[in-house]
Amino acid sequence: MHLKKRIVYCIRITTIFNQHFNKQLMENFLSETKKHTLDFHGKGGDFFGIIIVNWLLTTLTLGLYYPWAKAKQLQFLYGETSLNNDRFAFHGTGKEMFKGFLKVIGLFLILAAVMGIFTFLKMPLVGLLLFYLGIFAIMPLAIHGSYRYRMSRTSWRGIRFGYRGDRKELTTNFFTWVGLSIITFGIYGSWMAINLRKYLLGNVRFGDAKFNYEGDGGDYFLLNLKGYLLSIFTLGIYMFWWQKDIFEYYVNNLSLHKDDTKITLRSTVTGGGFFKLAFVNVFIIIFTLGLGYAWVVARTMKFIFTNINLEGNLDLDAIQQTEENFTDATGDDISDVLDMDFVM
Repeated sequence: MHLKKRIVYCIRITTIFNQHFNKQLMENFLSETKKHTLDFHGKGGDFFGIIIVNWLLTTLTLGLYYPWAKAKQLQFLYGETSLNNDRFAFHGTGKEMFKGFLKVIGLFLILAAVMGIFTFLKMPLVGLLLFYLGIFAIMPLAIHGSYRYRMSRTSWRGIRFGYRGDRKELTTNFFTWVGLSIITFGIYGSWMAINLRKYLLGNVRFGDAKFNYEGDGGDYFLLNLKGYLLSIFTLGIYMFWWQKDIFEYYVNNLSLHKDDTKITLRSTVTGGGFFKLAFVNVFIIIFTLGLGYAWVVARTMKFIFTNINLEGNLDLDAIQQTEENFTDATGDDISDVLDMDFVM
């Protein structure tokens, strides 16, 4: 009987200790959890000035100034974006982009020459097919190069981002996913989009912290199927809520990790917010005959970043520099020519 009382007593003490320990652990976790704020500070008028100068110089130089124009726009947009009131920075230069620009021109001249040769041989369809196959073949290389360059040339508080994806692995995966999309008549496209996003973002680093994306192709397929059907039934009105769901799915599945700590992202956008944004943007473009584009960009950037919340126990001050500089902008220039923008 005495032994039984001792056992019961020990069990009670252990239970009390565990409850206290778990409570203390939760309190410590909550006390370490911090909220972080994204914002965009750029003004449409300032961006308009940059665009006008860029347009004039690009026109006067017959397009040769374009790489410098692109660099100046990116420097403005990144520099006006902040995390906890500290600005991001884009370190890419017009000179770097001009070198890539020349390589892109050379590449397209080669493809055009091949098409011209087959056209001369009275096989224009073969030439056209080879031209587009050539463009298709360089798409994964462009995506890889664009991520590697853009991430490497971006920093926050002096800590650079980086991209560690493997070019061969991405190329193999890309063509496999494209093949599956063709075989399934486009149905696999949702899985391809998410798999590509997982691979790219999963290989992005911010110093010694890494990003992770947890989306699922099946969920994304159903999300788009619902959006497509409801947009038809509502004569297009639901498109803004569909856009909200897509944005939310992209943001809410993204997180930043270091060791056992992390920061999660959460979207606060609404369908009504997207509707208002689109309505006013279209109004600005129409009534300014396109001159209001700079204000549309500034409004959109402000809307996006103020509707993303970051929260977690990862200490941003503890992140260390680990990523190297990469100055070859060829992939980024190819992506620009092909109008592909995969960079987050």
